[in-house]
Amino acid sequence: MSPRRSYDQYCSAARALDAVGDRWTLLIVRELLAGPRRYTDLHADLPGVSTDVLASRLKDMERDGLTTRRRMPPPSAAQVYELTARGSGLLPVLQALGEWGAPLLADRRPTDALRAHWFALPLLRALAGFGEGTVQVRLEEGEFHVRLGTADGPVYGEGPAPEGPDAHLVLDTGTCTALAQGGLDLLDAVRTGRVTVTGDTPLAKALQEPR
Repeated sequence: MSPRRSYDQYCSAARALDAVGDRWTLLIVRELLAGPRRYTDLHADLPGVSTDVLASRLKDMERDGLTTRRRMPPPSAAQVYELTARGSGLLPVLQALGEWGAPLLADRRPTDALRAHWFALPLLRALAGFGEGTVQVRLEEGEFHVRLGTADGPVYGEGPAPEGPDAHLVLDTGTCTALAQGGLDLLDAVRTGRVTVTGDTPLAKALQEPR
């Protein structure tokens, strides 16, 4: 395990960066906000990270109380990593960082990787205030789901929701990017057909009806 590096400053921002300022750490948190993940799943959804660096970061995060490991019950019996309550407390930090960085999404570079569930954080912000429930989202790149109004546990997940979703959203990556950048309102996107909403639950109706 690598020794802890520190800015050696009596400042809360500096102390926070001691724990999460290393390259890849916050992106590992982003992945684990979707729930427990196996090492191989984390490596697949963090293109560009080496196996040595990922293993080192996970050890550091466990040491710092951000993650924990456990073994899934049979028949899986796989070892998974998951966030502690302190690690999950980084959700608003990542949302604020994503909001600040959204203008930088103006141009997608040819080398940029993309996973559909990376849009979960900005969509959580766009869906705030519409009610509670699970929203299934489909993009060209794949599907993910977000959970609104959850007090604890994963706030989003890759792939279809394990339970029946309260609403289905279909949109393209360009629309997702515009929502993330704040230049497009979700209800306006629904009215103009850039987002298709289906479902007959209160949450789906709130997304379909003008305010």
